Amino acid sequence: MLWGAIMFVGRKDELQFLECKYNSAGGQLIVLYGRRRVGKTETLRKFCEGKEHIFYSCTESPDELQLAAFSERILQKGFPAAQYIKSFPEWFQALSSIAELPLSAKKLLIIDEFPYMVKGNPSIPSILQKIWDEGLRDKDVMIVLCGSAMSFIENEILSEKNPLYGRATGILKMNEMSFYEAIQFLPNYSAFDQITAFAILGGIPHYLKQFDDGQSLAENICESILSRGSILYNEVEFLMRQELRETAIYNAIIEATALGNTKLGDIHQKTQIEKTKLSAYLKNLTSLNILCREFPVPGNVKEQANVQRGLYQVTDNFFRFWFAFVFPNQSELEAGDARGIWEHIIEPTLDGYTSHIFEDICRQYLRARNRKGALPFYFTKIGRWWDKGIEIDIMATDSTKHNFLLGECKYRKNAVTLSELNALRGKFVPFDQNSKVFFCLFSKNGFTDDVVDAANTDGIMLVTAEDVVNA
Repeated sequence: MLWGAIMFVGRKDELQFLECKYNSAGGQLIVLYGRRRVGKTETLRKFCEGKEHIFYSCTESPDELQLAAFSERILQKGFPAAQYIKSFPEWFQALSSIAELPLSAKKLLIIDEFPYMVKGNPSIPSILQKIWDEGLRDKDVMIVLCGSAMSFIENEILSEKNPLYGRATGILKMNEMSFYEAIQFLPNYSAFDQITAFAILGGIPHYLKQFDDGQSLAENICESILSRGSILYNEVEFLMRQELRETAIYNAIIEATALGNTKLGDIHQKTQIEKTKLSAYLKNLTSLNILCREFPVPGNVKEQANVQRGLYQVTDNFFRFWFAFVFPNQSELEAGDARGIWEHIIEPTLDGYTSHIFEDICRQYLRARNRKGALPFYFTKIGRWWDKGIEIDIMATDSTKHNFLLGECKYRKNAVTLSELNALRGKFVPFDQNSKVFFCLFSKNGFTDDVVDAANTDGIMLVTAEDVVNA
């Protein structure tokens, strides 16, 4: 039995945001968007529970059919005109009818996949803007425009050139779930398996629902990812075709990055794509939250403006896993050897693969502690730090850059040793002699006794993987 299939998990902040807008006086025009599979529709349906509402899901269909289907949803709600008409003659009447809906509470309308409606009739934003400005904004209504085509939403719906610019009373971009929300889908897994599952699936609800925590990780990976015909086997290819053209080029870029080529020059060397074109491709992948461009903490604006600086990382855990293990081995997987790829390719390197995501999980742990005021200072930036071949897994600093928290994350079979603690202490020296530097160590398999002694003497934070999961 799949946990995610029988109950709604997480999204407390998003639901709280929507409830706040619903309980606010006057008209509310909300734009909610995010990548496919992130759980937008499920979150909106959860929000609508117990409320009178109309939930309309747009389809990729001709404008006439879209108008007819939308009209049917409106007229089904006991609209007086339903006695005389089966469909509104045009969009102006259809959208204007929202104010007259026979609902006892706030008139709530959800339009899911709104970009489909606009692509069928580009004048719809202008029509809605006119209706909104002429009085709908003063009515007790709430309209939520939802979409998965992120570039379309940002460049067309929310941009200054669009008629709806400045009309939205709330804009919410839904990102993937945090580690702590994601593991609620797999409550019967051990702490280690929860960490590994998140490293593979990330915080995408649709992916998490494919794993059954009554089965082992190996069984889930083989059955739900590596086997032809399974939901996740072709998922990445499907999403790439939905969002991007020239998928072969993007595949090469993501694969190169997933395999550790993180500098612009390294990606260029691996893919042989011209640098000017490569920068454009990387920008598109970044806008889709598939890749991110990372800078060392604390960083500065000048450094971030330099296209040659920064490291590219695959931010989507499932994309990272798919390009690391599925994409390079598709010939054998097409031949049906899922178990062989697991035993000989994935299982021997899974801890090493997970260790990179474990760093991000540890940063999420520290953010949670930071919000509770449970750290030596309140940090405003957290990330990694590197300079001239020296790297630190975690660096956090405050707004004054006088306080620093440095951390190392070890996801392996051996305990963290004193020499590793001493190495961390010597990696970074702040410019200001009055700065304070604090240290933390994260470990899958604990710490040697001399590390524990040093931590007790010097106030160093020691955190096990179980501590992270159970925070």
